[in-house]
Amino acid sequence: MPTAAATLPSPSRPQAPRPAELRRGLLEPRPPLPPRQRRFKAGTTGFMLALHVGAVAALLPRFWSLPAVLTLAVLYWVTVLGVTLGLHRLVAHRSFSAPRWLERLLVLMGTLACQSGPIEWVGLHRHHHLHSDQVNDHHDARRGLWWSHSAWMLHEIPALREVSRFTGDLRRDPFYRWLDRWFLLLQIPLGLTLYALGERLAVPGGGLALVLWGIPLRLVLVYHVTWLVNSATHAFGYRNFDSPDLSRNCWWVALLSFGEGWHNNHHAHPSSARHGLRWFELDITWAHIRVLRALGLARRLRLAPMPGSGR
Repeated sequence: MPTAAATLPSPSRPQAPRPAELRRGLLEPRPPLPPRQRRFKAGTTGFMLALHVGAVAALLPRFWSLPAVLTLAVLYWVTVLGVTLGLHRLVAHRSFSAPRWLERLLVLMGTLACQSGPIEWVGLHRHHHLHSDQVNDHHDARRGLWWSHSAWMLHEIPALREVSRFTGDLRRDPFYRWLDRWFLLLQIPLGLTLYALGERLAVPGGGLALVLWGIPLRLVLVYHVTWLVNSATHAFGYRNFDSPDLSRNCWWVALLSFGEGWHNNHHAHPSSARHGLRWFELDITWAHIRVLRALGLARRLRLAPMPGSGR
């Protein structure tokens, strides 16, 4: 099995701190946020509040039905797989290669998660790996679970000004630039399709039911599952590797996030297409990559050795 792959372009690979510097950074006390960063961003905060209200509304008895549950399940699979397989393992880390059409489809699926556009998502993720759990990590786990889970995105973060340093490979693609600017608009055709389908099927609650289950409820679930990778897997679980950060392997986050919860494995071997490295570490995203490889659609896989295997 070939495991070699092209490395990320130099604009996306700033000089990494040395391990000794990283370990010292874990122990440094965290200064209070400057006054400008303590203010909530009105647009992001309002958007998150509105989505959570919509998610609660979706759970009202009048909107429950089997088609609504199936809509949520299918779109959850599409969205989470788009984030884990597309934005994360394929694009952010280039842990394998895929045809251009497949890469764009997976990125489109991941952009449905409404976690900003693909360029910003990838740039912030690469920034996190360079400064994981350091003072300048935008979701530094040393600032507490609430901060690393979601509070960081409600405030101004300096890391946003550095996204261009990490995404030279993506900014050359006009499709990714378009998605980065207009990612919110993707929810409009999705919502119209769900509404029409709900009306056609005459589900309880009508088309609005499928819209509520397929957009706000789905997004809130995907948000919190993604955020758990930033928070819970830097606080709970075990470690296979002595990586210079707080990353841990958390089985229940791994189940919810299709394998992203094996976070210590990932931080020790960021460019590995496989995150679950022991026999019991179920990695649903890796199972999808294996299917793509069998179909000839995933090539040049980069794989970490199994712990204790020596290979």
